[in-house]
This record gives sequence, structure tokens and C-alpha cells, in this order.
Amino acid sequence: MKTVTTTTNVYNFSELNNTAKEVAILNHRDINIEENWWQYVYDDAENIGLKLTIFDIYGYCEGKFMDSPEFTAEKTMLEHGQHCETYKTAANFLADKAKLVAKHSDGIKIDIVAEGNEDIFDDECNDLEFEFKKSILEDYSTMLQKEYEYLTSDESITETILANEYEFTEDGKRF
Repeated sequence: MKTVTTTTNVYNFSELNNTAKEVAILNHRDINIEENWWQYVYDDAENIGLKLTIFDIYGYCEGKFMDSPEFTAEKTMLEHGQHCETYKTAANFLADKAKLVAKHSDGIKIDIVAEGNEDIFDDECNDLEFEFKKSILEDYSTMLQKEYEYLTSDESITETILANEYEFTEDGKRF
């Protein structure tokens, strides 16, 4: 029997040359998206009353309101900042809904739909709610795309490598 002992030099990421760093990043491209990377965005949507059911990173997203569209819009405005696209979408929906109610009011009580106008109001309101759901799902699709792009960026992968103190061979392969 023969025993052979080899010695391997290992380096932390910052000690690698640029070519080896590129190899290390390339070999870890999926490190941040291996498990439920979208969960934070899904949880945020549920927090405002929107259940995301399907998405892909190319801009497609489906979902449904867990309560009323008004609940989701109001909760969005409470939970999200004014500069957030979801906030703007929610604010526009609530403003448009108020205008729709006023349009179908008796002109005196502009916050109540007048008797006899309910059917036409309901049709227009359904269209408005459909457009709100479509818009807010587009906002969440954008969030998911941006999250994916960040998590697969060189910057994010490098942060993960450094945080986990991975070690590499001289050519950038993980030891």
C-alpha cells in the first residue's frame, strides 16, 4: 500500500486574482436563488391582501385579492412608501374609485351611488378593479424581476461568498 499526501493552497475570495474571482462568481451564479428566493416578495404581497399564485422572471405574474381591492389598496398605502410603485397604483385606484362613485351619485351625496345607477356603477367598478389587479400584479412582477437580477448579480454573489467565508483554490474553484 502506498500513501500519498498532497498539499493544496487555499485562498479566501479577496486573495484571488481577478480571473479566479470571475471563475468563483460564475461557479456560484445560482447560490442566492437555490431556495425560495421569492418568499419575501410573496410575503409582502400577502401582507397587503394580495395572493401571488404564479410568476416567472420574464414579467408574468398572476394573483388574486384575499379581501376586497379597496382593502388591498388601503393596506398598500399604509405599508408602502409614497415613492413605491405599488403605493402609486393603489392611490390611483382609490382616487378613480371615488370619482366613479361621485359620477354615479345623485350629485348631493357624492360618496354614495344613487339608486338606479347601481348596475352601470357595478360594471364600471368591475372594470376598474380588474385594471387595478392587473397593475398591482405588474408592480409585483417588476419587484420579482429586480430581486432576481440583484440576487444573480456579481455584487450579490460576492457578498454571499464573503459572508460565508468560502475558500478557493488558486484557479477560483471552491475548496
